[in-house]
Amino acid sequence: MAGQWSASDFVALTKPRVMSLAVFTALVGMSIAPARPDLPATLAAVLAIAAGAGAAGVLNMWYDADIDAVMSRTAARPIPVGKVSRFEALVLGLVLGGLAVMVLALATNLMAAALLAGTILFYVVVYTAWLKRTTPQNIVIGGVAGALPPVVGWASATGHIGLEPLALFLIIFLWTPPHFWALALNRTDDYARAGVPMLPVVAGRAATTRQILIYSGLLALASELPWAIGFAGTVYGAIAAICGAIFLLLAGRLNRSVETDRRAAQRLFVFSIAYLFVLFAALLIDHRAEPSSFMRWSQNGIVNFSEA
Repeated sequence: MAGQWSASDFVALTKPRVMSLAVFTALVGMSIAPARPDLPATLAAVLAIAAGAGAAGVLNMWYDADIDAVMSRTAARPIPVGKVSRFEALVLGLVLGGLAVMVLALATNLMAAALLAGTILFYVVVYTAWLKRTTPQNIVIGGVAGALPPVVGWASATGHIGLEPLALFLIIFLWTPPHFWALALNRTDDYARAGVPMLPVVAGRAATTRQILIYSGLLALASELPWAIGFAGTVYGAIAAICGAIFLLLAGRLNRSVETDRRAAQRLFVFSIAYLFVLFAALLIDHRAEPSSFMRWSQNGIVNFSEA
């Protein structure tokens, strides 16, 4: 067991900033759904999703304690500095994850609970334990876990998966590589020292900035899907276009920047955080109350996403 620890140390293990993003995107998925659970079920679902995201963070830090200790960005985390033992973190992560899945199943439905369990397992087993240490595509494939919360939120409200949350999934999935690679560009030595094959370590800066530019272009296109499908209005479409243009501009500047310029990557990284919150906030405000054309087709039997 570790020596002195406090509640704040265990909170830090849950990666609160990542958790807040997961909860927010899940709330958007829940809010745009055609069905609305009652208030107690909604609160229980939000708490369960937050606990599930926190459990994934705890188990990630439990498994990655060895490489966290040698990276300057993560060396001050509770496990490397000895405030929390790996055993304590493992128990907390397992208990928190198990409770999250159970509460979501009881409060909403089994589909949502299964998706939450799959999200936790994918992040911990597929990304953390396998991909992160073996392939420079770790962030690309591992981004599936971070992109699933809006699908979980939608499923908790409806009991099935629709095209709308899959559009949100695609946005977050395409956002993840440029967001993390922009961070990794200024942390190349850290990742190299820890033996993590991030793209800048394996392929170099030029190849990484090209990939960032490509994914940024795809992200700008995908961000218009909610408007194109019909569950967001012109206000969202305009905000998405403006934010996408800024994202592309920053990615282009990064691609043209010299290797010693650390500011270009930092600017893109900082903007990428604001970008996702602004995009989903605009969707939350501007989505249309009536079902989209795809949902109406589903109700008429032409497209039935729950059966699919």
